[in-house]
Amino acid sequence: MKILKKSKEVLMKAIAKAKSKLKLSSKNKSSSNRVLNKKLSKDIPSFYETAIANTKFSHSQNTYLAPQRPAAWPQELPSFYDQDKIILQVRDPRWLHTYWELRDQTIGGLKSKFGDDFYRAKRVLRVYDVTNILFNGFNANRFFDIQINDFANSWYVDTAGPGRAWCVDLGLMLADGRFITILRSNLVRTPLDGPSWVTDEEWMVPEEMFARLYGMGFGLGKSSPVGGAWQERLKQGLFSSGLSSSPVKKEGKERNFWLKVDCELIVYGATQADAQVTVQKVPIKLRPDGTFTLRYYLPDGKQIIPVKATSADKLEERTITPTVTRETK
Repeated sequence: MKILKKSKEVLMKAIAKAKSKLKLSSKNKSSSNRVLNKKLSKDIPSFYETAIANTKFSHSQNTYLAPQRPAAWPQELPSFYDQDKIILQVRDPRWLHTYWELRDQTIGGLKSKFGDDFYRAKRVLRVYDVTNILFNGFNANRFFDIQINDFANSWYVDTAGPGRAWCVDLGLMLADGRFITILRSNLVRTPLDGPSWVTDEEWMVPEEMFARLYGMGFGLGKSSPVGGAWQERLKQGLFSSGLSSSPVKKEGKERNFWLKVDCELIVYGATQADAQVTVQKVPIKLRPDGTFTLRYYLPDGKQIIPVKATSADKLEERTITPTVTRETK
């Protein structure tokens, strides 16, 4: 009986010891699981953190929608407008730019008209200097030709002439030397490449207007560009009409209403810059580009004003004689 009781106690101790170990193992395992779970929770990002990371390293989709263009809008400028036209424009004081378009019908018409001569002809740009003239196609100051290829539709032109007016013809130079104009451009003027030589002395305010503005006499100043004869004539006309007294109206004086009319003539032209020019046999000074402007008093009657230009080498002369008639009533 004692042996049985002792065996039971030993068994109970063994069971208690086993339970203690099992409890401790379970506790350690639970603690280890908590540490592991805590570590995993640090290493594995949450859904929110994952969403932020994904947006941080990716580009959002562009939601901007460009406005729709109407179908009738052209996407780019057309290459051709189906018209015969040449345009001339200024690039700088020396250079021009021209562009053109020829319809197939026009080229076909030229082929039919000239036949084999069309294929032997050269395409040419003829550049006219039309400074200070009304250009009619034949009266240019000078011109020069530029040969172009058959496929060109634009060209830069070096005029070497600042401050000049220009016009360009697109045409054919036939084998026999004839030039056939196909298109003629607009007129343009290149700007000066330096300070302007134009001064106020060329276009002065009439002296009678100056006098009425400043009260310094009626055009009798010595600086008048018109000359002493005109001054004397104006002086006599004004003083004889009773204007020698003060123009300020005084009480008790008669009204002095009056009218005075006179005329002047402006003569202008151009030639080679080194030429010698006389007007009515009087030498005049040309501007640097060969132009000139003169201002004359124009009396009643017929005025003959011969303008003669002589080349620098004295081998050529040109004379143009304007005739002007004035009748005052």
